Amino acid sequence: MKSAAQGMEGKYGLLGRNISYSFSRGYFGNKFEREGIAATYENFDIPDISYFQSILEQNPDLKGLNVTIPYKEQVLPFLTDLDPTAAKIGAVNTIKVLPNGDLKGFNTDYFGFSEALKPFLKPFHGKALILGTGGASKAIYYALNELQILPVFVSRSPQTGHLKYEDLDEKVMEEHLVIVNCTPLGTSPNTEDFPPIPIDLIGNKHFIFDLIYNPAETKLMELASKRGAVVSNGLKMLELQAEKSWLHWH
Repeated sequence: MKSAAQGMEGKYGLLGRNISYSFSRGYFGNKFEREGIAATYENFDIPDISYFQSILEQNPDLKGLNVTIPYKEQVLPFLTDLDPTAAKIGAVNTIKVLPNGDLKGFNTDYFGFSEALKPFLKPFHGKALILGTGGASKAIYYALNELQILPVFVSRSPQTGHLKYEDLDEKVMEEHLVIVNCTPLGTSPNTEDFPPIPIDLIGNKHFIFDLIYNPAETKLMELASKRGAVVSNGLKMLELQAEKSWLHWH
């Protein structure tokens, strides 16, 4: 009789840039060992998306990939097929390598974020600020809309329909009680950095969700917590999206 681990063998990995810190390799390595799966997981750290094709050619036993900064959008032209939700979001963080070599893209970030966010939501959490406009922020935008929380992007450079950090006055901060940091500001080793939001306008009705997980408490979380806000890092989101990736691969 086949064991549950059979059919899961092969190679998996993470596609990104400067990813030595990555959560995924340790997480899946532990999972494989714990569940007796004869599989490996490695980092594919490339300086440019043009190297992606050579990774596929050099790793014919590749079964699945996670995708992180800065390739969640740049990888789209390489894919054969897109899951409908990933197509709506416009970014991919999971790729399944099909038996014929075709690549199908999924987005599990939105699922991980939604499930991690739900326990913290209160009836007055009707509007949200999304700090940053990268690939991860697109999944967050989609998830917030699905949860019927009205999101608006905040970016350094002016874009139509977005707020700039200078626009975050008392009125905006009072209305938007969920704040999600999708920027890398505060990631180790630059742990003193944080997005330039007006910390003095944060209060005890705010919920701050920082997608960063290293360090476990970012400077933004520390400062917001001192103002009475509820805070969370991105570790639970990562664990949930990783398990969802595994389901897509199998």
